[in-house]
Formats: sequence, C-alpha cells, structure tokens
Amino acid sequence: INMGKVRVIPSTINPLTQQSIHSSERRKVAAYARVSTDSDEQYSSYEAQVKYYKDFIQGRVDWDYVNVYADEGISGTSTKRRASFNLMIKDALEGKINLIITKSISRFARNTLDTITHIRKLKTAGVEVYFEKENLWTFDSKSEMVLSMLAAIAQEESRSISENVKMGIRWGYKEGKVKMPYKNFLGYDKIDGKIVINRNEAEIVKLIYRLFLRDGWSRSAIAEFLNRNNYSKPSKKTAWTTLNITSILTNEKYKGDALLQKGYVENYLDHTVKKNNGVLTQYYVENSHPGII
Repeated sequence: INMGKVRVIPSTINPLTQQSIHSSERRKVAAYARVSTDSDEQYSSYEAQVKYYKDFIQGRVDWDYVNVYADEGISGTSTKRRASFNLMIKDALEGKINLIITKSISRFARNTLDTITHIRKLKTAGVEVYFEKENLWTFDSKSEMVLSMLAAIAQEESRSISENVKMGIRWGYKEGKVKMPYKNFLGYDKIDGKIVINRNEAEIVKLIYRLFLRDGWSRSAIAEFLNRNNYSKPSKKTAWTTLNITSILTNEKYKGDALLQKGYVENYLDHTVKKNNGVLTQYYVENSHPGII
C-alpha cells in the first residue's frame, strides 16, 4: 500500500499552561510563606520570608508580581485553618496566578493528601508550583512520584515531632506542671514563668461566683449583666455566654488547684481536642497556684 505524504503540524499550545508555546506573556507569580510559631524570633523570620519573595519575584523581567500570601503562627499539618493559603488557592484557580513559589514541601503542607490534592487541582488549572528546597517544578513529568515520596517523608517528620511534644507535655503532667491558656483564661497572667493573679480580672471572677452562689442568679442572667455593663470577656473578643459562666463556675483552677490532661489530641493531622473520659491518666494538683475564690 502506498502511503500518502505525511505533513507534520506542530503543536502550538502548551497542554499544561494552555498558552501558546510562542507566547511572550509574563507569568503571574505569587509566593507562599509560613512560620509555625508565634515567637518574636520566628516573627522576624516571617517578615524576612515575605520581603525575600517579593524582591525575588519583582527581580524577574518575565514575571509579574501578584502577592506574597503568608500565614503566621499556624500549624502546617492541615490547610483548614490557613486563611492566606486557602485564599491563594482560590485566586490561582480563578486565573489570577500562573506560578506559586514556596520554600519547601513542608512549608506548603505536611499532610500528604492535602499536598497531592492541591498540586493536582492547580496543575489541572494550569498553575505550577515551585519548591525551592527540593528544586521541584510540578509541571515536570517526574514531579508526581518525587512529590509523593517527599510529602510522605514530611508528614512522617510532623508525626514524630507531634509525638515528642505530646510526650514532653505528659511528663510535665506527671510532675504537676500547670499550664493555662492565658489569652482566653480570665483572672490569671504569666509573669517570669509564674502564674499570678490579674487583680482586675479576678474581681470579675469573684463577682460571677457571688451573683451565682449568694444572690442566686441564673447563668444566663449573669452573662446578660456582664455584657450590658461591658465587663472584660474571657476571649477578649466574643460576648459573654452561658457557656463562659458555666466554665468559670466549674473550673477548679479558680480555687488554686489544677486537673491536668482534661483533653487530648487524638489525630495530629487535624488537631481536634477530645475530652478525656478516662482514656488517659489524669493528675490533680492541689495548691498549684494562688486561688481567686
């Protein structure tokens, strides 16, 4: 059989970017930065990352700077609570970004499933991600296999760190070391590593006990009274609720004692705290700090 003449028609569209292969259009580039703690030292690192990426992107003549999306003080094991990260993904899927630069896979996400899911979603939308530390471009054909392995390693490192932290906290419980969520706990401050009474807030705690125990007020009536008279709130942001009042009236810490390990984190990936109903050992420390009532 005689074959006819074959004429080659070269491709003109990049299947990944969906742009002309001859296009001189500048790439819309953004960066993602994350610092995992709220310490002053890490905050400096956070600011440095933002400045570095802004300068880096603006220094390229073939790139258009979009933004540096940055989350501070948020764990990397889940993307649920990372507002800037989620906004970046949304902007990318809406076509506002062509390329995302980030320091490493562990900065992007330490959860393997999250990492792969987002990379694939971005790839389908024609958005590439570049991981500096690993020198990995996600449009590279080998990236899927390499990314899967590196993300799995990063997740295992996160699990190991979580277990070490958890062990340290539990050893502290055995020794009677008391910690408080000071930002959301009315009546106490931490000064020079010690638990001390905040006199102004302590008066509110005493008022709550007095209204409930002596005057017979309901918890909802107390909450309404505190809101109406603009008393400082436990979280400093939300209004007083019946739940706040109940928590204060039933918390042993206000009499100077402390029940340790009331809750525990079952899954290090989602950080959900479960109430300890006897699953783990608890420790009751008497006179661990100054009492308010």
